Amino acid sequence: MLVGAAMMPHGNPVLNPEDEETGKLAEALKEIGRELSRADVYVLISPHNVRMSEALGVIMAENLISWLGFAGVQLPGEYKTNKELAREIYLKAKAENLPVVDINFASLSGEYSRFPLTWGELIPLQFLEKRQIVLLTPARHVSRETLVKFGEVVGEVLEEYERRVAFIASADHAHAHGNGPYGYAPEAKEYDELIMKIIQENRLEGLLEIPDELINKALPDSYWQLLVLYGVLKKVPMKVKRTAYACPSYFGMGAALFIRE
Repeated sequence: MLVGAAMMPHGNPVLNPEDEETGKLAEALKEIGRELSRADVYVLISPHNVRMSEALGVIMAENLISWLGFAGVQLPGEYKTNKELAREIYLKAKAENLPVVDINFASLSGEYSRFPLTWGELIPLQFLEKRQIVLLTPARHVSRETLVKFGEVVGEVLEEYERRVAFIASADHAHAHGNGPYGYAPEAKEYDELIMKIIQENRLEGLLEIPDELINKALPDSYWQLLVLYGVLKKVPMKVKRTAYACPSYFGMGAALFIRE
């Protein structure tokens, strides 16, 4: 059963907030952690793990190990994959003819079945109580409809699963706010404001109306995961309990907590 869902950022500033806006974002993330502690399993979709342009990924490795931090910030963490649930998601997606692959490393199971975690997973996980995980990866060169359909499949599987599950989209927003490696584009602010408005109004169908030109200029790291989140919430409707946003650096960060009606 799906007990809740969230959008959580993966930027280092939330770990040690240095301004009031980022502090409020961190507080929202702590509330998300408290709310989702009711779950037995987390299903987490992250853009900073294995990168595939044209295939969605379901990580089947048994052990998920901290490996790569961002900007020198290393975070500990070792987690177990819920392989049963991961397999159900993979098989259901394959049955729906979606471009999905199962991913493992070194060994099919046991001690040597290991896979690395990056800041894309580790930063959200710092705000969540330790649980088993199913790690998913998005793809940017598949259609919007495919991403939403994958979310619907995930939602169906999670709702039918006998244990309590929470779905988390790891997502930072536009990366072109200036003072960073991607320069400045006014579309960054426009994109972030639009995304947060869509989420606050709980009308994620509006994601499908965002022009490609705006996405390409804003340089977000959230759009594709949010389409999957939209698909999940199409199958299991929820209400928005809390949102928060901050932009202390060149990229925007937002949080949102969704709970069952």
